[in-house]
Amino acid sequence: MHVVCYVLLATCLARYVQRHAAEPRAPWVVALAVLLAVLYAVGAIPAAGGTSPTPRGRDTWPPAHRLVRLGAVVATWAVLVVCAPSFAWVAVPLFYTALRTLPPAAAYALAAFLTVLVILAQLALAPRFSLDLVVGPAAVATLATAVFAHTRQQADRQRALIDDLLGTRRELAATERREGVLAERQRLSMEIHDTLAQGLSSQRMLLQAALRTWDTDPAKARAHVGTAVSVTGHNLAEARRFVHDLAPADLARGGGLDTALRTLAARESGPALTVRVHVDDGGRTAPLPDRARSALLRIAQGALANVREHSGATATALTLTRLDDQVVLDVADNGHGFDPATVATAGPSGGRGHGIRAMRARVRQLGGTLSIESAPGEGAVLTATVPLAPHTEETPR
Repeated sequence: MHVVCYVLLATCLARYVQRHAAEPRAPWVVALAVLLAVLYAVGAIPAAGGTSPTPRGRDTWPPAHRLVRLGAVVATWAVLVVCAPSFAWVAVPLFYTALRTLPPAAAYALAAFLTVLVILAQLALAPRFSLDLVVGPAAVATLATAVFAHTRQQADRQRALIDDLLGTRRELAATERREGVLAERQRLSMEIHDTLAQGLSSQRMLLQAALRTWDTDPAKARAHVGTAVSVTGHNLAEARRFVHDLAPADLARGGGLDTALRTLAARESGPALTVRVHVDDGGRTAPLPDRARSALLRIAQGALANVREHSGATATALTLTRLDDQVVLDVADNGHGFDPATVATAGPSGGRGHGIRAMRARVRQLGGTLSIESAPGEGAVLTATVPLAPHTEETPR
């Protein structure tokens, strides 16, 4: 619009000089045209300290300064039109400047004033009165005003919608951050339960057993202490790995899930409990996904901890079965069993309850399932099934 203003102003000035250079008022017309160009240029420059228009397309001058500036431009143009009606065409950019700068009521009033001056200028230049010189500018001005008002209304609605969307996105991001924190807390809780807490529990039981047999069977007590030292070393490795990247220490040593399960079984086996491992991979050699391996090893650790602390079993079997689309881990014991329905009502300190809830959460994150078959006096079988196809857990809302 600025370019259009200067093109029209230069064209009108060239036309006037070409046709009326000898008239006495020509210097005044030229001076007014130059003054109008300067005033319009001052109005087009942002206020000091501003380098670009605001997001709404308005300059950074204070409202009072904009009104004074626009008033000076319109007044200069009006005098110029009275002296030289051909300058009426400069009203086009001034028309839109008024609509952009003033409130709607004042802008419409100024637009009407500009339209009247244009009509009078056209009539002054015409050899005789013509109705189209009156109706034409009025109709064009009315249409232009309506289009501009509609466009500004749509732009305001769009800005309001964008503001709402930005606000919603910020709220959603905050909600996702909160959910991420809660999910991370749950994950850390499960990791601590399945590693550090289980290791400390094993050490406690071994040291208690050593205390009970310290006087009557020193050799057995020393064996318990030695096993506790071994568990302590493994627990320390788990703690260091936990701080580093939360990957199971048995998996970090390499060898795959079957090797990690055998290492776990050897560590958990003792005079009171025998742990055997059976792996049926069906000849499949491709490694399991890291998340699946880590989750199944943690589930095996938690299940063996429950067997050791609560079941009274003397033998436990870990069976890892790998199929084309899923991998299954079975943990079976010959203990005194329990009622699986009571697990759902167990509190955080309810032994099996917390560990099984953590196991369910792990397999659910991978899109798998966890089932328990048990009855009082009949032992227990825990089965964790994890699909091998990619799965993304749906975040609760």
